Amino acid sequence: NDILGEIRRIGLLETASGSIGEPLLDRAYHSFERSFDQRNGGFGGAPKFPAPMALEFLLRYHKRTGDEKALEIVTRSCHKMAHGGIYDQLGGGFHRYTVDANWLTPHFEKMLYDNAQLARLYLHVFQVTKDPFFAKIARETLDYVAREMTDPSGGFYSSQDADSEGVEGKYFIWSLPEVKEALGPKNGEVFARYFDVSEEGNFEGRNILNIRRPFADVCEDLRISSEELERILSDGRSKLLAEREKRVKPHRDEKILTAWNGLMLAAFSEAGGILADDRYVSVAQRNADFILSEMSVDGRLLRSWKEGAAKLNAYLEDYANLADGLLELYQVSGSAKYLVATRKFADTMIREFWDEEAGGFYFTSADHEELIVRSKDFNDNATPSGNSAAADTLLRLAKIFGEERFERHALGVLRMVSPQVERYAGAFGRALSSMEFAAGPVREIVVTGNRSEEIEEVLRSEYLPLKVLVRANDADEGLELPILKGRLAPDGKATVYVCENFTCNLPVTDAIGLRAQLDLD
Repeated sequence: NDILGEIRRIGLLETASGSIGEPLLDRAYHSFERSFDQRNGGFGGAPKFPAPMALEFLLRYHKRTGDEKALEIVTRSCHKMAHGGIYDQLGGGFHRYTVDANWLTPHFEKMLYDNAQLARLYLHVFQVTKDPFFAKIARETLDYVAREMTDPSGGFYSSQDADSEGVEGKYFIWSLPEVKEALGPKNGEVFARYFDVSEEGNFEGRNILNIRRPFADVCEDLRISSEELERILSDGRSKLLAEREKRVKPHRDEKILTAWNGLMLAAFSEAGGILADDRYVSVAQRNADFILSEMSVDGRLLRSWKEGAAKLNAYLEDYANLADGLLELYQVSGSAKYLVATRKFADTMIREFWDEEAGGFYFTSADHEELIVRSKDFNDNATPSGNSAAADTLLRLAKIFGEERFERHALGVLRMVSPQVERYAGAFGRALSSMEFAAGPVREIVVTGNRSEEIEEVLRSEYLPLKVLVRANDADEGLELPILKGRLAPDGKATVYVCENFTCNLPVTDAIGLRAQLDLD
């Protein structure tokens, strides 16, 4: 009984709720600023983890405050990671973490949830900076997932092991002779100079491909044009990737987990919009349709699917992350069935997981098998906590449906977690992003009529974290949204209403008017 009492106390948060306003967000920002590694990017020393949720918060903080240091932390970290050994320079995608502080030597395992969150982060950094480098990394990461981590059913696999043939990293590393044999002596030498491949090696006598010197410096040293270097590198990557395909591949964990699929669903959905690439929207739709048909029974989700069978009652994080992904897919596709499903799962979260006495969401549902302790998880670790992801999604649903109860539950979670955020902001990156949204002001953007490339370009090219997008073209599937009432599109022409707290400006029909109402010029 004593032990059980202590276990239960560990799971309890302070009963006192804190504030979630701008002063808390400022203090959280400064805590990240103090732990930022100015030389290598990221936070702290070895081992080094990517921390996408912290970087996402800093990007939102920059957007709201204009603080350039916050943006510098994000862009430097993203550059360093993408140039390091933590990133698979041939096949795309990120490894789990590095054992050193400078992103060189990874634990070679690749996790679905890391790549989902990092792809989404790089998409957003691209929107902010307009630098195509960040879009390139997002594309390569998503292409890796589509190519190697997607089941024929449309579900996403969980992970890829670090070792093959019993050797850590064997699949990913190279010797200088191997590179020259595959690419030829001349091109092999150029490729090796750019990707830090040497005779002595940088990892146990062999080489992890990474980029240590700026592109222009390598051109100058080798006395070749940028076009020639780009051609050699592109050709070299293709040839080495083909050579690598002949090796024994690391084992792949082919479980399909609802929570992690929700994270990747959100990434592919946003990529489809931001990069104007229908291929990514198709991947997202196949994934969503698979989960809704194969991992949902009588309106309730299951946790895991493999080899044709789904099992285990879903946890809070499964509902919250899937709802987030479905909401992103609705905003890109305009298909109302995904918004209907989002709301259904949000209602289930509140009904089955909410603690009516103390507040917050339990990890397990009310009808889950009985456990010693029915715990709550608030820390954003490698993946968002179910509470943070739920708060984020519910805040946005409140703006779409105009239902106060969604916002009330979300703010209840954020106020509960704020005392912990004060003490250690690094463990609450997703909660902090939700707090940024709660701090507002949030725009509700209603798009009606036929799709206009001019309008879509504004919506996809700009980083607008404090917005929800409602598309009225497919609003007859059981949806009755107050914000759509009276929102007409004369003669079917693309028309946009920019609203705040359901009070809308005059409609606009062109990019200039939309940019002006969104304060983008």
